[in-house]
Amino acid sequence: MELLLGYRAVPFPLRPPLVYSSKLKRNVGLRAKLSYENDPLLQAAMNAASLRYQETHRPEPLFVDPYAGCLVHPNIQTDLKKKRSHYCLATKFIDDKLLRTVNHIDGLKQVVLLTDGMDTRPYRLNWPSSTIIFDISPEQVFKKAAEKLRAVGAKIPRGCSLLHVPRESSNIQQILRTKGFSGSRPSIWAIQGLPLITLASFEEILFAISGLAMNGSFFLGELPAWLAETEVGIKSTTENWVENEFTSNGFRVDVINYNDVATSLRKEIETKDYKNMLFVAEHLQFSDDQMEAWRRAFRMVEEEGDEEGFEEL
Repeated sequence: MELLLGYRAVPFPLRPPLVYSSKLKRNVGLRAKLSYENDPLLQAAMNAASLRYQETHRPEPLFVDPYAGCLVHPNIQTDLKKKRSHYCLATKFIDDKLLRTVNHIDGLKQVVLLTDGMDTRPYRLNWPSSTIIFDISPEQVFKKAAEKLRAVGAKIPRGCSLLHVPRESSNIQQILRTKGFSGSRPSIWAIQGLPLITLASFEEILFAISGLAMNGSFFLGELPAWLAETEVGIKSTTENWVENEFTSNGFRVDVINYNDVATSLRKEIETKDYKNMLFVAEHLQFSDDQMEAWRRAFRMVEEEGDEEGFEEL
């Protein structure tokens, strides 16, 4: 079938001392720097960017990410003799599906990316005009990446816009609507790299998308395979778990085999186990906005019928 998300951060501000020595200043700054560099979310995002950087420098790359270099360590080592990673294969697959789908949407195009904060798709892909891109990702990682991308002159295509939604937000649905997302228009959602801590955190994301996405919209990308292993007392195949989760939220879904993608691209990939799964899903239910529009139309028909009946009396 050709069909075509994290944890909540709790702010804890510390009041600085009113008087402190210059030595204390230096130590505080050093601790802050070390703490930031050891941030697991930042490190995970940089690791993914390094894979894109290395892929970009292959003789025949699956894709070109001209901005990955500003997001990685300046002393990064490239090993072009290694076989391609599953991550880069999935990146190519998601890129192609996103552009193919968006180019078939008339008028305003809505793209929602659920990412690690260093996704460069808004800048490196050739989005058609009138595309609104929403990036849901960890706020601090996104801010760090945005600074580096601005420094190298990265820009999104003309006629498009990029809006960030912090993953730590308590109501992502409301923020998306506030920023202009409409459940009455088609959308495509892609997940790759968004930190997930529990099965519940993924189910919250899936439930939110089900309420926001118009019927006929698509959701695709990569999910950690451990999600399928967290149901207590249930030993089912990954495909069965994916189907149950998505079907219960109004989606028809396919699990995509990485080897099949590699074969279609005539590329070889590394043989080691990969801890993610690739999927494509189509939303078959009405969004909340569509349902509300239907209810309004139904009430109008009822009211008109009542008025006609009253006139006859």
